[in-house]
Amino acid sequence: MKTPVTVLGLGAMGTALAQAFVSAGHPTTVWNRTPGRAPGLTGVTRAKTVADAVSASSLIVVCLLDDASVQEALAPAATEFTGRTLVNLTNGTPAHARRTADWATQQGADYLDGGIMAVPAMIGGPAGFILYSGSEAAFEKYGAVLSAVARPQFVGTDPGLAALQDLALLSGMYGMFAGAFHALALTSSEKVSPTAFAEQLLVPWLTAMLGSIPAIARDLEYGADGAAGSNLAMQSAGFANLLDASRAQGVDPVLLAPMDDLLARAVHEGHGDEDLAAVVQLLRTAG
Repeated sequence: MKTPVTVLGLGAMGTALAQAFVSAGHPTTVWNRTPGRAPGLTGVTRAKTVADAVSASSLIVVCLLDDASVQEALAPAATEFTGRTLVNLTNGTPAHARRTADWATQQGADYLDGGIMAVPAMIGGPAGFILYSGSEAAFEKYGAVLSAVARPQFVGTDPGLAALQDLALLSGMYGMFAGAFHALALTSSEKVSPTAFAEQLLVPWLTAMLGSIPAIARDLEYGADGAAGSNLAMQSAGFANLLDASRAQGVDPVLLAPMDDLLARAVHEGHGDEDLAAVVQLLRTAG
């Protein structure tokens, strides 16, 4: 028989996780604060209490709204965690992860924190992946089980590292979306098809520019090798045109104005002949 799994939380993501475990043949027990949630989920055992759910399996996966929900849900079952592994896939901060890891250790449990890099529809498929950090022994023991929901990637024994990199990836996504939103607002202020612009120009352009990120990362880690290809003084001067044109088109530059300020600061502090890695350094030393 395959490893039994318990899933705590039946929101959209928790339901997708539970369904993926069931589909992979794992006996799956579920619990949700509100009984009857996810009625379409079949093939599971529904526990009446969180303690019953925890006691049913050696591997406990929790996916709730936030850290406060996790602490509230786990507390009544504290004595049931001895000898089990708790995998927390709730979005949170590194501090949340480390605190929950300490709690799990006090209960005699192994702990893995996870950052889900997927939406519910991607769970159980090949595109999503989940970052894990914490107990390496637990990851080695249950990595194959966890692969039923998404490709598992272990990023370190510090429980906070998965949350840190999860949030870093999300910040990159939202930053890209912010620029794309502004671009669509700017072009749609005239008679430009948003669909055609996105498909024919915006996505190819962003895809090409993504290729520059590894070079920026290398410059940040090892120092720039040679002169800047597009120095910050030039970029700062050009950015003013972007903001001026946006205002003229009736588009609020609120999403991009902070970059203008940061570029100007970089030039003011003597980095005008450097490349974009210098901007990252300014963010790391801000305040």
